[in-house]
Amino acid sequence: MNVSEVDEGELLGRIFPRLPTGASTLLGPGDDAAIVAAPDGRVVVSTDVLVAGRHFRLDWSTGADVGYRAASQNLADIAAMGARPTAIVVGLVLPAATPVAWVEDLADGLALACSPLGVGVVGGDLVGGRELVVSVTVHGDCRGRAPVTRAGARPGHVIGLCGTLGRSAAGWAALERFGPDAGRDPALVGHGVFRRPVPPLPAGVRAAEAGASAMMDVSDGLLKDGARLALASGVTLALDSAALAADLADLAPAGALLGVDPWTWLLGGGEDHALLAVFPDAGRAEVAGFRVVGAVVEAREDGPVLLDGHAPGRRRLRTGWDHFRA
Repeated sequence: MNVSEVDEGELLGRIFPRLPTGASTLLGPGDDAAIVAAPDGRVVVSTDVLVAGRHFRLDWSTGADVGYRAASQNLADIAAMGARPTAIVVGLVLPAATPVAWVEDLADGLALACSPLGVGVVGGDLVGGRELVVSVTVHGDCRGRAPVTRAGARPGHVIGLCGTLGRSAAGWAALERFGPDAGRDPALVGHGVFRRPVPPLPAGVRAAEAGASAMMDVSDGLLKDGARLALASGVTLALDSAALAADLADLAPAGALLGVDPWTWLLGGGEDHALLAVFPDAGRAEVAGFRVVGAVVEAREDGPVLLDGHAPGRRRLRTGWDHFRA
């Protein structure tokens, strides 16, 4: 059965029972708008849009994969502010030939990502269109703490990282080469992370509680996102390659098999949604569960991000995902 064979009310009737209510939901889907508690008095909001064929492929990913991924990457944005996610709303553009079962599967994926966190899926919109599009808006609550922005890094602070780097990009490369069979070779790490990223969501609150001075999630690559944080703070991030050795070793077998320098994935690959944070000292980073991967220095003319004291561009690596050039 395709979506063209049911009306909107019937499709919503199939979706709503699959969605979590959420601990902060006062009024869920079914009315003109949802109501979500905001005891902090502030609401943290972020939106992402995923387009079929550009951000996901139906021959690689199930509906549940897409739902899980769409929710997770938005939840990471809230965590990167040091906030707790409370609710999401979802907009779907569905071509007429979209199977109803795929939409139900998508709802299950959303629930799988949101339910363990007490996050409600509280509404959204359905429209028909030529392309399959999933748009997610997430809301969060700082619970009385100051939000952690990108602008607080200062010289002398340390750079912390929590989560994986490069695995999603390596997974995309493996899927592009081998399709769904990519999972059969253990050397081809990351195909699971590409389909269903696992951002370290609790670490965002831990970082805020430990006194992180700046933070963001790595969605477009360590170099590109690190540069964004550095420019917002007016500093340079000096990364230490030795601190990234374990990540490089993790990616090396896939790099050898695919003929790709794993540094390309490590520095330029996005969508793992690791958290990059800056702390006043290493002790606070350790308390929050972050490993130190470098130090903040005064702004340098040779670039906002350095690797072992040099601009990483000398490695002739791509600098990260760009939505209009990819």
